[in-house]
Amino acid sequence: MAGGGGDAKSVLQPGSNCLDIAHAGRVSVIVDAADYFHHVRQAMLNAEHRILLIGWDFDTRIPLERTRPGWEHGETLGSFLLALSRRKPRLAIDILKWDVGAVKMLFRGAALVTLIRWAMRRQITFKLDSAHPPGCSHHQKIVIIDGALAVCGGIDMTGDRWDTPEHRDEEPRRRRPNGKHYGPWHDVTMMMDGEAAEAVSKLGHDRWALATGRDLKPISDRADPWPDGLEPTFTDVDVALSRTRALYEDCPEIREIEALYLDLIASAKRFIYAENQYFTSRKIGEAIAKRMAEPDPPEIVLIGPLQADGWLEQVAMDAARVRLAQAIGKSDAGRRFRIYTPATAGGQPIYVHAKLMIVDDRVLRIGSSNMNNRSLGLDSECDATIESDDAETRATIAALRLRLLAEHLDVPVEALAGEIEAKGSMIAAIEALRGDGKTLNPLDLSAPGEVETFIADNELLDPEHADGFFEPLSQRGLFRRWRARFRQASGRKSGTDR
Repeated sequence: MAGGGGDAKSVLQPGSNCLDIAHAGRVSVIVDAADYFHHVRQAMLNAEHRILLIGWDFDTRIPLERTRPGWEHGETLGSFLLALSRRKPRLAIDILKWDVGAVKMLFRGAALVTLIRWAMRRQITFKLDSAHPPGCSHHQKIVIIDGALAVCGGIDMTGDRWDTPEHRDEEPRRRRPNGKHYGPWHDVTMMMDGEAAEAVSKLGHDRWALATGRDLKPISDRADPWPDGLEPTFTDVDVALSRTRALYEDCPEIREIEALYLDLIASAKRFIYAENQYFTSRKIGEAIAKRMAEPDPPEIVLIGPLQADGWLEQVAMDAARVRLAQAIGKSDAGRRFRIYTPATAGGQPIYVHAKLMIVDDRVLRIGSSNMNNRSLGLDSECDATIESDDAETRATIAALRLRLLAEHLDVPVEALAGEIEAKGSMIAAIEALRGDGKTLNPLDLSAPGEVETFIADNELLDPEHADGFFEPLSQRGLFRRWRARFRQASGRKSGTDR
């Protein structure tokens, strides 16, 4: 793979692109929600003191386990937590959900009944998080059990999330509570213990206090809630936590996640492999364009969905992604930047909701943040990052990258590894192996329509900061500072068409 850019020093800098770095005895990367729902349920069964669930959305009607006969009429998330509270009367179950997203619950009749039943249980506390400026959301997906185990990633415990890595065209278990089927869904999360879990726990306690005005009691007597049967992906590694938070009342703005994206892109020597739901950030686009303009840039492969989820998001996010890719392409003489979208064996799009980045097999980053302006400055986010020069850890990160790519291409890991080795290029290997059936397809970069272009170029739904919703159009724009910034950074014109 190509060299160039970056240096040997640690990219993780507490106080700049991360909150802190803490040690974990075990870290497990869990791919897709079928395994995640199973393992997080097992971990919650092991809880003795407190389960703290923090998320963008929760749907009490979904089943976590879908392997047993009759699963569709059996235990749901809501009934599971109720039964757990009865079985363990000393266990506190605290749930924090984004307040605006709670509107969805008005259309989930059974969910409202469950909330009433929860309210009758002294151990269960359900709160709505409104501690954000207008237009912003609480987007973290965090689980903390007894302060000793934590989950940080992209998977919400809600509908339309459950799927297996096979992403089959016909999957009867991929069903909403109302019985309707939904399409294939790809996602990733990270489970950890040790001091890293304690750091996530502190972050969660701080968010709870900000949203509710109430502190949670610390836990001193900790057991080990790690789920039986879950093998750690890593042992004895350090984990950094990075955050986004908009300026809100007395709480200062936090943009660690933005800084980390930019630092990781700048540090890459050989390649970046990323999976992300969105790609609409001007700053990230500029950072990639700057690297592509170098004589020997790293390869950057981004895996994303064919279309955003929902009509409004498609109009805004999909057009911005194409516009950024077109602009980057004018600096990318070697075609080292590629965006692919995965499809099933039958050609059905697989929705990519994962938020993952791997840099040179030295850095692994998983979290809730997308590559859009909202995640960099508006919404509350949390990402977890492992950085290591240890040979064993780097080999494990490489194995994860190969596993994910092989899943998307539907080829054996060994065949993919051999193709990358033979061609010396991740992109060349993808191009050689992709084909009919379950595969990766290049993103169609056809120019969006006039309406979509106007919405994307003026960042109408994806401003760079909370006040951006109220800025005049003359002060907005996907490329409004691109030309000047890129020229200053690289000493050459950006080549944008603005």
